[in-house]
Amino acid sequence: MRTNGVSIRLIERRARVSELLFEIKAVHCNLNEPFIFTSGWASPVYVDCRKIISMPRQRREIIHIAAEQVDTIIGRNNYDIIAGGETAGIPFAAWLSEYFYEPMIYVRKEKKGFGRKSQIEGDLEEGQRVLLVEDLATDGKSKVNFCNAIREAGGEVDHAIVVFFYGVFPTAEKIISDAKITLHGLTDWKSNLEVGRAKGYFNAAESAEIKKFLDDPESWSKAHGGV
Repeated sequence: MRTNGVSIRLIERRARVSELLFEIKAVHCNLNEPFIFTSGWASPVYVDCRKIISMPRQRREIIHIAAEQVDTIIGRNNYDIIAGGETAGIPFAAWLSEYFYEPMIYVRKEKKGFGRKSQIEGDLEEGQRVLLVEDLATDGKSKVNFCNAIREAGGEVDHAIVVFFYGVFPTAEKIISDAKITLHGLTDWKSNLEVGRAKGYFNAAESAEIKKFLDDPESWSKAHGGV
């Protein structure tokens, strides 16, 4: 069954990943001191996906959900090797490659020296199709940087999967689309707000302010010291 073009199972997966993030206290809301991201955006909310690495039960379920999404949306026959981005994406790529029993590489943020493969660690062969795995995406720029490095090294990359995609910053989808990348997020802030309201993780004031942010992130950011 589909709702507005989105399968019921996909909606269920998003809600479950959001529940797991709340469960491990990875979701933060601060109305008094907004979070300022490296991109310069201000936000009342922040998700710390790195907490997942310390939570074996929740991380196992998240990787299982990621594997299901790969199978149903991307297709296991559409890539040859899994890549993680330095540093946060490396454990997620490792868990997913182990789950599928597939090879893995990781991509440095910057070149370590000269040569076409100076950002790549591991064995990447010319023409191999790469699936990039990361913890989260905000404006998408770091994902594009990693994908450009993979392409420069001779790999092909069309898909990236992240545990959490903010899904609110207006330039993010264009940046990712212009780089010819399809980004798959296991969950996003819309799902977080729905789960947070339903489960009582957010009070009325927090819910209202988060909705204001989601409705117009650019104005909210500028009003709170961001770009």
